[in-house]
Amino acid sequence: MNENANADAAPEAIEGSAKRTHVPAEFADSAAGVRAADAEIRTALADAGITWQQYPRRDWNGNAKGSATAKAFAMQGILKYHGLADWHWRTAFVPSISVNNDAAYTITRVDFEPGLITDILTIDGKPTEGRPLERVTRVLHHVRALAGSTSGARVQSRNVLTAGRAAKGLGTSAAAGAALATAALAAALGPEAARNLRLVSCSARLLAGSACRSAVGGLALWLSYPGIAHNDCFAVRMDATEQLADLRLLTVPLESRTGLQTEQAHRAAPSSAFFRAWMQTRRDDVLACLRATSRGDWEALGRLAEMDSMRLHGVTMSAGREHALVAWEPENISLFHMCHRLRAKGVPVYFSTDTGPTTVFLTHADYQHEVMQSISALGLGVEIIPGHVAGPATLLPPEHEEAAGL
Repeated sequence: MNENANADAAPEAIEGSAKRTHVPAEFADSAAGVRAADAEIRTALADAGITWQQYPRRDWNGNAKGSATAKAFAMQGILKYHGLADWHWRTAFVPSISVNNDAAYTITRVDFEPGLITDILTIDGKPTEGRPLERVTRVLHHVRALAGSTSGARVQSRNVLTAGRAAKGLGTSAAAGAALATAALAAALGPEAARNLRLVSCSARLLAGSACRSAVGGLALWLSYPGIAHNDCFAVRMDATEQLADLRLLTVPLESRTGLQTEQAHRAAPSSAFFRAWMQTRRDDVLACLRATSRGDWEALGRLAEMDSMRLHGVTMSAGREHALVAWEPENISLFHMCHRLRAKGVPVYFSTDTGPTTVFLTHADYQHEVMQSISALGLGVEIIPGHVAGPATLLPPEHEEAAGL
């Protein structure tokens, strides 16, 4: 969908950023409790010495013409995100946690051009319109408003998997949103704007909620609740570099044979009878993740990731009476049972799935080879992509090999 680059941009991004977002009427009774939990979580973060930048409050000297390229990594959910309280601002019902995974990443270049009437999107060398372009333009509108610009943009994006091919539930939309926001902010406002990870996180969220976590890297917590203001809805990194140094992420990409779309699942989720109960577990689970991170206990994170994978799919599969969304494939069941058998033998390994069948195993570096051998022994014909915890979205210099490849 092509649309005027300046349509309704300035009032939305500047005046709307500090206003409360939408609270669905059917969740008005529970919004206050989730908001109170958010305050407790922020206090716990501060007590743990975890800080975040201020949302910038300044008049930017925007660039009508500018270019930048950025790289951002895919992520894997620990405490999952499901359902949107506000679809325009893409705010979530509950906070969520994920870990960046260097098994996949996205490189995105943004060129703002005065006189360009429509935004133009190319993904992996192919011109792209429709819903993907709408989502990209949503981020660009917001950045243009901050810059006071009416320039259209050419966006070139490339998804890179360190082996094999992309599959559903790999977290590449998160990488795409984080890379787009970083590049667009740098191109329109300068590198300083792209170094404010709170601004980047808020902007990335407008393409994909999980992108706000991909933007900050590591083990990231997205702070959100129904009614939260745009500039208060961002992610913070919870881990220090060394705390999860021994954690390995083994990704098994699996195709969704049903053609599952994440936005379809997000729309259906709040209608599940299990959704409110799932919301009520989140405060305690976030605080448990924070405690586990502070002591470098990746196994506690693995247990929470595995449990919340089951909860996520329970919500998804119970959200519709006529058209239940079953996101797992037959291979998933074999992989889950294998994981449990390994644990029974004393091998520390946990599985995690997001909205889709792709499965990521969390294990210690010392057990990576054994887990990979066990997956291969199942004879499923699947690929296994080893990965580490990855960092935040970053700008790439023009001469960088990956930037030049676009």
